[in-house]
Amino acid sequence: MHDTGKHILDTPRLHLREFTPSDAALFYELNSDPDVVRYTGDGPFESVEAAEAFIRNYPDYKKNGFGRWLMFTKDTNEFIGWCGLKLVDGEVDLGYRLRKKHWKKGYASEAAQACLDYGFNQLGMQRIIGRVATENHASIRVLEKMGMTFEKQGTCDHIENALFYVIEKPR
Repeated sequence: MHDTGKHILDTPRLHLREFTPSDAALFYELNSDPDVVRYTGDGPFESVEAAEAFIRNYPDYKKNGFGRWLMFTKDTNEFIGWCGLKLVDGEVDLGYRLRKKHWKKGYASEAAQACLDYGFNQLGMQRIIGRVATENHASIRVLEKMGMTFEKQGTCDHIENALFYVIEKPR
């Protein structure tokens, strides 16, 4: 059980927490699946050590007070992937990445909604974006289910013609 990071939030089926260097093998395994990273602009880590170096150099928690968070099932504490908020080019981005065996179970939507609520209600954010590859129809459905609307096309993380979605804090 990898439960050493700071607890952030719970959903009905998941708990989300900050990641730590002891989670390197989980990151390595997640990014090793070509289907998982297909639309992300990221490749696999070269090794577990490279994943650990990424985690050790991850500045977001200290710098911004938020970041991407690991997701675990509440019932079995199984690692599912990550979801969270990240400051990118002056905008707060909602992102998620799940192990393939957990696709199509509603976990991305459940965690994404909790992260949006946390961003708006706990962190005082006014606007959150979601960036997605044009071909990533499953992620587009998640963003739209969250109430996010298409704003523009652009390039993000080496993905040309990415779609940018946006949601503003409910009034």
